[in-house]
Amino acid sequence: MPLELMKLNVAASTVTTVGPTVEKFFYVTDTETAAGSTLSIDTADFFGDDGAAVTELPALATDNSYFKIYINGVAQMQGLSTYTPGATAVGSLNVDVPADGDPILVNTAIVLEVVNYSPTSTTNVIT
Repeated sequence: MPLELMKLNVAASTVTTVGPTVEKFFYVTDTETAAGSTLSIDTADFFGDDGAAVTELPALATDNSYFKIYINGVAQMQGLSTYTPGATAVGSLNVDVPADGDPILVNTAIVLEVVNYSPTSTTNVIT
C-alpha cells in the first residue's frame, strides 16, 4: 500500500467581539501653566462624568488601550503627556507645555479619556 498524507477534516467558525470601556475624567485649571513647564494633575484633582471626585485612574490594558488628552476641546499630541494609573498621590496626568508654545490659561478645561478594549472570541468546531 502506498503512503498517504493523513489530515483532519474539521470545520470551525470563530466570532470575536471587542467591547470598549470608555472613561472620561475632567479637570479645570486653577493657575496658569507657563510655556516650557509641566502641568501635573493628581488623580484626586479630576472629577468624573457624574461630577463625583475620582479616587483612581484606570490601568491601561496591554496592547488593547489608549488615552487621549483634550485641552479646551482640542485633542493633543500623545507625546506631550504622560499618564500614570493609580489612586491619589500615585495616579496622575502630566502635560508638557512646549517652550515655544502658548501657556495653558486659568480655567482651561482638560479632559482625559481612557479607552480599554476587552476582546473575547468563541470558536465553534463542527466535526
